Amino acid sequence: MPTLAAAAYRWPIRYPRNNLDYVSRFLHMMFEVPSEPLELNPVVAKALDLLFILHADHEQNASTSTVRLVGSTGANPYASVAAGITALWGPAHGGANEAVLKMLEEIGTPDKVDTAIAKAKDKNSGFRLMGFGHRVYKNFDPRAKIIREMTHKVLGELGVNDPLLEVAMKLEEAALKDEYFIQRKLYPNVDFYSGIIYKALKIPTEMFTVMFAIGRTAGWVSHWLEQQVDPEAKIGRPRQIYTGSDVRDYKPFAQR
Repeated sequence: MPTLAAAAYRWPIRYPRNNLDYVSRFLHMMFEVPSEPLELNPVVAKALDLLFILHADHEQNASTSTVRLVGSTGANPYASVAAGITALWGPAHGGANEAVLKMLEEIGTPDKVDTAIAKAKDKNSGFRLMGFGHRVYKNFDPRAKIIREMTHKVLGELGVNDPLLEVAMKLEEAALKDEYFIQRKLYPNVDFYSGIIYKALKIPTEMFTVMFAIGRTAGWVSHWLEQQVDPEAKIGRPRQIYTGSDVRDYKPFAQR
């Protein structure tokens, strides 16, 4: 992988190798090459640390519920976390921040944002704004507020000149002012901003879900451990409520 000795890592700040925190060690392993020692920008390290913390746990989402269900059978943490990863991999869950970048690429340039906003309002257009709204939060996602501030700090610090990031910032500005989105409380969520930060940090798009999983693993393991020490814990058994027809007519097989 190529070195990132440019904007994101240009500050001449060196850390004693035995004193590196988790995120700094991770960045060294990701981007350092033998011929060019990595010089970490502390804003970059702080931003990634923030993303890992905010992604660690978030109620009974699909992947966490999967880890708990598998763990309830007595499966070890490796099998349980592996199951959580497969649940996270879906584009509606862990792949949402990657979908945001694909949407930005589809929009293309800042001058096309107004057109994209208009298409998002048209139910027949088939176009959807990714990274907006949340099933749990009907107002601004509190995590998104924190990451939003860090997003602007990172972009300002690095002086990133990327057309897609310009599209993202204009899209955010337009959506926050548009009455259509305000009335429906469709605010940018955590996936919208995390994808922008990952791109600014030059994390490959195909690694976005992996980054999500790294942060979420701490939460998954915590849920698994909680089950192991709970004397009341039982094997998971979700129940279903039948919502189909009460009575249906049919022809006996002999009459067909």
